[in-house]
Amino acid sequence: MLKITLAQLNPTVGDMDGNIDQMVAAARQAQADGAQLVVFAELSLTAYYPGDLLDEPDFLARVDAGIARLLQESQQLPDLHWVLGAPTRAAGPGKHLHNSLLVLHNGAIRLQYDKQLLPTYNIFDERRHFEPGRDVAKVLRIGQMQVGFLICEDGWNDSGADYATNPFERMADAAPDVVVSINASPSHLGKREERHQIFSHAARRHGLPILYVNQIGGQDQIVFDGASFAVQPERGIVWEAPRFVQTVCTLGFDNGDFCLPDGTRPATPPAEGLPTMEFYRQQIILGLRDYARRCGFRQVVVGSSGGIDSALTLALAAEALGPENVVGITMPSRYSSSGSVDDSVALCRNLGIALHTHPIADLVQGYAQQFEASFGAPLQGLPLENVQARIRGTILMEYSNACGHLLLTTGNKSEISVGYCTLYGDTNGGLGLIGDLYKTEVFALSRHINASAGREIIPEAIIDKPPSAELAPDQKDEDSLPPYAVLDEILKILIEGQRLSSLEYDAARLFVDRFVQTEAGRQTLAKVQRMVHRSEYKRRQAPPILRLRPRAFGTGRQMPIAAYYP
Repeated sequence: MLKITLAQLNPTVGDMDGNIDQMVAAARQAQADGAQLVVFAELSLTAYYPGDLLDEPDFLARVDAGIARLLQESQQLPDLHWVLGAPTRAAGPGKHLHNSLLVLHNGAIRLQYDKQLLPTYNIFDERRHFEPGRDVAKVLRIGQMQVGFLICEDGWNDSGADYATNPFERMADAAPDVVVSINASPSHLGKREERHQIFSHAARRHGLPILYVNQIGGQDQIVFDGASFAVQPERGIVWEAPRFVQTVCTLGFDNGDFCLPDGTRPATPPAEGLPTMEFYRQQIILGLRDYARRCGFRQVVVGSSGGIDSALTLALAAEALGPENVVGITMPSRYSSSGSVDDSVALCRNLGIALHTHPIADLVQGYAQQFEASFGAPLQGLPLENVQARIRGTILMEYSNACGHLLLTTGNKSEISVGYCTLYGDTNGGLGLIGDLYKTEVFALSRHINASAGREIIPEAIIDKPPSAELAPDQKDEDSLPPYAVLDEILKILIEGQRLSSLEYDAARLFVDRFVQTEAGRQTLAKVQRMVHRSEYKRRQAPPILRLRPRAFGTGRQMPIAAYYP
């Protein structure tokens, strides 16, 4: 039997020493478990993705030093093979680096495999830094087994749809007993099921058992969910590691089958993953924890308007960081309803977080008076609405600067899409937790949090009230926007399109097709399209948003600002 330890770790970009410390601890556990092989994720030395740090000479020097240290550490565990990912220098023309898989054993590099398929789409830009590896398969005998190796994207093209090269075909020609694939596969809605489908199909087509090892953790906007798995040609997915959890575990491989170390079969994981709302919840919580920790923040501050967006943001932050590390600030104006202030108080009491009150009516009046004195015209209409949002944004940034808290912005995907937000106002902040949730999903996740807790965390009064910015008398969101149930289906088609799951795409497409059968519907669609196009400059200046869905704003959607949109 070949025993393989999967190290599903949470590395930090650029922290080579810290990442190696994690790897050494996992390797020692693998040795204790009697494993011959310990497997880490893609670019596990540097963490994924270093970006233009790869262009820095000092960074590459630290990579070299990290590999040297790993070689020394491997000498301390001479019976163990280490499979890890690291940038390596490339010879010849082209980019000067490879994205490589290294097999270390007893102080030596036994095998190097360079990633052949370099993704340059959605959030990926590997061709910016790396040169593709040659069209070859790499296999190494470990004990009585022939082990083949792939890196992430190399396993995603078995259909031949995206690249001219299919590394799986070369691997099948090499006829290994088992294939090990190291990955840094970001998580979004439906990604787990997509991985299972692609690798199950490839395993069946080529008769190859595959062990898929992924990292976890939040890195800027991206969250990695782990969920490493084993797949067999005739049985499909036979084992899966926990999702959103760092884990080090050992599997056996014997006579073509994956098994537990004692030789018994593992429990087959369910075909369906987490329910959608629970997936959103866990991804946001992990993303915030790691973003705050890696950026040096222990506490966060949120503007508490009494509305659903800030309420959900506060609830998620309290769960992620602990209520003692979350502060809310309510900033009532002359247009704020007493209910909104009361709802903020009830919410923060339910969550156990501190709430401060900072009225803005006098500040707004001072701005209006000085505006008229300076420019000879009253401050009214949209400029008056926006100055309220900007005053609130300034107050929140004052608190952030004074107390060292990370400011969380509270915009949702629907409003960000159409620019229903104020630049330098409610867009202020260091991170957006719910910016990849449509408004209807914000309501659904809020209800899910209450249902999971078995009590009212987010007051029903907040969930039930009509959404309003409360910047003008009796203002409602639907005065300026289509109903969210309509807007969200339109936006799904405009923003994500066929990147949606087939089920979600078909439902949204059917809704929009029916909606535009009337002249009013066609006008609404055209209005929404214009709003999306004209708001790109706002999104470009907004804080990073945790990515939850197949296409999020940020690096995954690169649209020009100064362009003609018919």
